[in-house]
Amino acid sequence: MDVLWLGVLALLLIGYFALEGFDIGLGMLLPVLGRTQRDRDTIVSAMAPFVLANEVWLVAVAGVLFGAFPEVEGRVLYGLYPLVVTLLISWILRDAGLWFRRRLDGTGWRAAWDWAVCAGSYGLALSWGMILASIAQGLPESPSPLAGIACVAVVAGAFAFHGWTFASWALPGRVTGRSRRGGALLVSACAAALPAAVPLAALAPWLLEHAAPEGTLGVLSLIIAPLTPVMAGAQVWTWRTFGPKRAAGRLPSFF
Repeated sequence: MDVLWLGVLALLLIGYFALEGFDIGLGMLLPVLGRTQRDRDTIVSAMAPFVLANEVWLVAVAGVLFGAFPEVEGRVLYGLYPLVVTLLISWILRDAGLWFRRRLDGTGWRAAWDWAVCAGSYGLALSWGMILASIAQGLPESPSPLAGIACVAVVAGAFAFHGWTFASWALPGRVTGRSRRGGALLVSACAAALPAAVPLAALAPWLLEHAAPEGTLGVLSLIIAPLTPVMAGAQVWTWRTFGPKRAAGRLPSFF
């Protein structure tokens, strides 16, 4: 049972990086790809329908840690508290930028929140890079500077590549000047997920040693099993509904 829940944790974390990675990457590239306000509105219109659905994966990761690996969750929150706080602040800043940028008209208003989206996205990449560096080294409170810098560079580069590829797929020829097929997006998703998969694999034996009791894991299985098809179905619906042929150029009213 503990192996099963380790697989669930890995699937959720890797899924979060593969899906949310392009949202973060687009936020990082917003000033580069969005040279005009109209271009920035177009980019946000392409990513906005996916943001909330992708963030659910991170919420699920936190839930699995709390239920199936409570000791690990406590160590992460206590040992990596500054990084976790930075991650949450960046998350809030990025989402606030998405929510508030169209609440009022005016170039200055939108430009300020666009920079909030960009800053929050870079904060997310920085936080995740440092967290993954710590995980790869066995969860020390302060990962080595060299490892941290390397991991941040890899994560930020993977997110940016994923965001650029998504923009080329969702908005063919409009902001990147190129058109990408779904296969290219799958490659960039794998590139974004790889930085999470490698440290998690290194930490797997330690995670198995600190899993919750079998009885607890069994109860969690009964709770989670009915929700899994709903979560998967929501993702399928989102991608089919807001793909490039149906939603390119349409700006949702809430973003």
